[in-house]
Amino acid sequence: MVLGLVLLISGNAFGQARNVTGVVTSNLDGNPLEDVAVRVKGSLVSVKTDTNGMYSIGVPESSSLTLTFVHPAHDQYEEFLGGRSELNVEMVHSIRFNQYGKVVDRNPMIIEEREGYLIMESLDQDYKIWLDLRVQTDGAIFLGDVYNPIANGVEIRRARMAFKVELPGNFEAEIDMDFADGLADLKDAFLLYNASPRLDIKVGHYKERFSMEQNTSSRYLSFMERPTTLRTIAPSRHIGLQFHYYRPYMIAVGGIHFQPAGDGEAVRNRKDNYAAGHNEGYSFTGKITGLPFYHQKDRGLHVAVSGSYRTPKTHDDIDNVRFDSRSNININRKKYIDTDRINRVSNYQLANFEFAGYYNNIKFASEYILARVNRYERLVDGEQTGTLPSENFSGFYIMSSMMLFGGQMVYNYYQGEFTMPERGRSWGDIELGVRYDFSDFNSRPEGVMAGSGEGLTIGLSYYTPKNVKLMINYGYLNFDRYANQRGRLFIGTDADGNLTRDPLLATELTGKGGENFHFLGFRAQVSF
Repeated sequence: MVLGLVLLISGNAFGQARNVTGVVTSNLDGNPLEDVAVRVKGSLVSVKTDTNGMYSIGVPESSSLTLTFVHPAHDQYEEFLGGRSELNVEMVHSIRFNQYGKVVDRNPMIIEEREGYLIMESLDQDYKIWLDLRVQTDGAIFLGDVYNPIANGVEIRRARMAFKVELPGNFEAEIDMDFADGLADLKDAFLLYNASPRLDIKVGHYKERFSMEQNTSSRYLSFMERPTTLRTIAPSRHIGLQFHYYRPYMIAVGGIHFQPAGDGEAVRNRKDNYAAGHNEGYSFTGKITGLPFYHQKDRGLHVAVSGSYRTPKTHDDIDNVRFDSRSNININRKKYIDTDRINRVSNYQLANFEFAGYYNNIKFASEYILARVNRYERLVDGEQTGTLPSENFSGFYIMSSMMLFGGQMVYNYYQGEFTMPERGRSWGDIELGVRYDFSDFNSRPEGVMAGSGEGLTIGLSYYTPKNVKLMINYGYLNFDRYANQRGRLFIGTDADGNLTRDPLLATELTGKGGENFHFLGFRAQVSF
């Protein structure tokens, strides 16, 4: 009786004045489809196709409605009817095959723009994938009376392409390549498992969790480059296994790490050393971070200590380590501070101390880093005998910045680092920052004297509403007489007034020898 009432109401509603007929076929083989449900969209009444794929359905004479076609093995199909009385339809088979001919499941996805990034996500949120693209175009002008000429120039500092995914079963993965300088350089390539809301496990190639500034993405830095000390000492990306534990007020991270992925030459050296019987170098790195003001939007403190025990890697000469870095602007390719290969290294340790915080539109950060390189005297029958004095290096930086037009500093409590600040105006915002850093790689007169240097950087960054960031940096760098890039750079004049690379021959007074110069740096960054 209920069905009869529905049919009566539907019949009155549509005033069945004409029939629409047609044949439904499959795109898979062109054969007619049986049991396809055909109905006027919005109606409760439907008809089904017969064994020949034919259907007939009543619609109002003046109908310009839409017909829907539903079949369990095909995608649902809709078509605007208009004034037609005949509508033949080809439905798309819903079964899909992979490249090996195996039937695979299907999961519809949606595409959205979220804060300037295109995100593809399945309706059940089991899968999410997005591209993380970044291009940084830099330029620099150098000023000052220098011993070693520095050319002005431009470069593509970074040209990144990353694929990031979230997978069923609490897995995440990422692969990140950089194509700057005409080279393909592997950055991140890892699998991450979220064992619980508080614990994740990462395996692959990624940054060791040691320094906050080193771990902060380059797209979020307040200055064009990280300070020299961190670029010289702090470990970056290596292959390894890492455990990350998080809870309110505290983050604990620890892992074991091995080689960096390296370029072709490093890989060949590593494999040659394997063949010669030299074991892989390794590192144990850990970090504890305290968060006294947990998850408060307008304020926060960050106190952290990290340490790393490391043995020499095998992608270069055996049992050696080297610390070197370019200055605070990458276009100047000179490495003023360069220890060269320190040989007979049994192990070395790193320590880092961090203190940072933010209040509304202001943030500050500082790190003090130490390196101790332990050396052996010689090898006898493959065994180390005796010890040489250790080499000790150190450095620090302190910085502060503020958003000038009402923006808000943002801190990532899960990762323990600053991220993209919030803009204060519809047109974006401007960040003004200042930083001082100092590096000391003069260990002892009888050992390694690789130089020391200080840098002052002032940065101005314009954040557009989305995707684009423009930067201007002014910097002053001052190096001592030992910062001569392994004897390649002039650091003063000798008694005859000639340029010299030898710090012992320089006649300049203590504190006056060595290179110093100013620079203006410019960056246009787009990330999407």
